[in-house]
Amino acid sequence: MAAARPLCGDQPMMILSGDPPRSRVLTLVLVLIILALAATPFLFPGAKALNVAAKICVFAALVASYDLLLGYTGSVSFAHTMFYGIGSYAIAIALYGMGPNWAAVATGIVVGLPLAALLALAIGLFSLRVAAIFFAMITLAVASAFQVLASQLSWLTGGEDGRSFQLPELLRPGTVLISRNLFGFEVNGRILTYYLVLAISALMILALLRVVNSPFGRVLQAIRENRFRAEALGFRTVFHLTYANCLAALVAASAGILNALWLRYAGPDTSLSFSIMLDILLMVVIGGMGTIYGAIIGATIFILAQNYLQSLMGVASKAASEAGLPLLPGLLHPDRWLLWLGLLFIASVYFFPTGVVGRLRSGGGDKSAGASH
Repeated sequence: MAAARPLCGDQPMMILSGDPPRSRVLTLVLVLIILALAATPFLFPGAKALNVAAKICVFAALVASYDLLLGYTGSVSFAHTMFYGIGSYAIAIALYGMGPNWAAVATGIVVGLPLAALLALAIGLFSLRVAAIFFAMITLAVASAFQVLASQLSWLTGGEDGRSFQLPELLRPGTVLISRNLFGFEVNGRILTYYLVLAISALMILALLRVVNSPFGRVLQAIRENRFRAEALGFRTVFHLTYANCLAALVAASAGILNALWLRYAGPDTSLSFSIMLDILLMVVIGGMGTIYGAIIGATIFILAQNYLQSLMGVASKAASEAGLPLLPGLLHPDRWLLWLGLLFIASVYFFPTGVVGRLRSGGGDKSAGASH
């Protein structure tokens, strides 16, 4: 009889955990994305490209944290944007009230992260004992209440206007760290902030990869497949689910802090909007649930489409018009970009039911690779 596969194994403690991409195409895509993000400030000059790259970094970590819940435990939570908002507002309120200094940044982190974890703990203990649909409804109610509260406490949060603030001098765009050298590149505070966002997001994703490939992560997958059987085997399912909820909340709050630092602003539309929750769900589904790598792919595809599809459609519409093609110029008009964005996502779900990562692992990966999660 074949030996059982060890939980944490005889595999070495790799930086990417014991779960490689298991597909040559997926590995190539991930490497290209990482290299492009690392080189964005120098390869793609301009504020828009840098903003898009920073948003990809933040949302990759945010989506990965949600995948820890949805993909690895099967729990549908609508409170994830609440934790994201807690991180954003904590750093914004601290920097707004205490001024642009590192003590304010530390205060925002020290207040925001524990608050998110405590709320996640409370939600987990009180609602993860019930059926999945009731857990989803409870998290939706809590998130809605928090959004209303943030809008009403205008003396603290700025209400619907949100809070704008300044960053410490080192992170400001006007701070030149390295003047233009012989390559013509200049490193200022804005670029330093971008690399801070990139590095912390990458570390959080690597940490989540380690978590899901640990014995704890195997238990989460067992709970996802059959909660009653996991309980019968002696696992404390409520403890594991609550712990996963707290970990996901901490990463989401950290992503919120990074987003606020990048935007120098925190408000309902950028931190607590329900549309952000829908975007996260779409990114998880597009990339592939239960993979973590899918968060990087899903965030990249979604945010690039969100920012550049309209411009590409304008070019295509103009080309079709000059070629004298009937109907196409109207169908490809930039004003219809949301329609095409929706159709693209419907097509991606239809043709990639297990997400891009699942499809690449099953059809485009190494034949010798192990089975996916």
